[in-house]
Amino acid sequence: MPHPPTIHTPTLKSRLPQVGTTIFSVMSALAQQHGAVNLGQGFPDFDCDPTLLAHVHQAMAEGLNQYPPMPGVPLLRQRVAAKAAALAGRTYDADSEVTITAGATQAILTAVLATVHPGDEVVVLEPCFDSYAPNIELAGGRIVRVPLTPGSFRPDFERIAAALTPRTRLVIVNSPHNPSATVWTRADFEQLAHLLDGTDTLLISDEVYEHMVFDGLPHVSAASVPALAARAFIVSSFGKTYHVTGWKVGYVLAPAPLSAEFRKVHQFNVFTVNTPMQHALARYMADPAPYLQLPGFYQRKRDLFLAGLQRSRLRPLHTQGSYFQLVDYSAVSALPEADFCHWLTREAGVAAIPMSAFYDGGYEQGLVRLCFAKRDETLAAALERLQRL
Repeated sequence: MPHPPTIHTPTLKSRLPQVGTTIFSVMSALAQQHGAVNLGQGFPDFDCDPTLLAHVHQAMAEGLNQYPPMPGVPLLRQRVAAKAAALAGRTYDADSEVTITAGATQAILTAVLATVHPGDEVVVLEPCFDSYAPNIELAGGRIVRVPLTPGSFRPDFERIAAALTPRTRLVIVNSPHNPSATVWTRADFEQLAHLLDGTDTLLISDEVYEHMVFDGLPHVSAASVPALAARAFIVSSFGKTYHVTGWKVGYVLAPAPLSAEFRKVHQFNVFTVNTPMQHALARYMADPAPYLQLPGFYQRKRDLFLAGLQRSRLRPLHTQGSYFQLVDYSAVSALPEADFCHWLTREAGVAAIPMSAFYDGGYEQGLVRLCFAKRDETLAAALERLQRL
């Protein structure tokens, strides 16, 4: 009688050896532990429009619960294409150039996997969202980090130009920008177009906060610059726009040859996206008012939060877009950013995210990020605590 096999879990060589628990999870857990107001993670604490929920219920009741087409429900793709034509002036074919995704994070990973081969270089502008670098590593690409200008967080085109080589497969940009809340101008995008002219370098334009641009500024999409649109994956998020981040539904616009390669990966890493929610979003998009009115909605929250911060010892930086606010805490503490965020959560009862978390290896500037996508009473409670610092 042979001996029973040993119980042994083989040692796994990690594909992402540097990745651990994210700062967002750490700070949210700490906030819960200390009963702090959580302004760290970027999601609303208020409900979406009940009309949107009614559309979901109706779609489910109508039996729209099986697989939709792989690239997305046709009506939703048509509505997305119509919005892009109206706001960015770019005509995308709904059948071949619009793909519905399981959120923007999946969209970006899919675009990277579809385009980046081992050894290819990808330029990212730091500080940047934390999924970009692991996506590039999973594709076997080489991350080329170019810092945004400290203080203003404007793109430094001389440094971007110096980073471009014949191996550069992809550049990733984000506007409105998380975490700095800055916005790229048309001149910025046109300058990038000149830098990429004559190359085979592609672009991912992460525009998930496209409808959160303030003070009368327009959102400039890379789709509106023809020389960039021809080489770009434009990424956006229904979750951000309609206050339903947990639904994880987004979309990608790209020229047909790029979309074809994107869909090859998409069909095998997610295949398709939640059917009744796609139908609900398509019906809801018949009225453009919710996204057209979103800048005013969030600007009021930004201004309310800003007025309260002016009565604290924190110095707010200017927020052009997104639902984030950076503050300089140097008048309060000399602690490093991560330590300050832990202290702020424990002692002041407000959770924030250190700016250094958005840089490889950290970069200390005495800045933390706060989220104002919260109910007015949540913001008031946080401000009362921050004003006591």
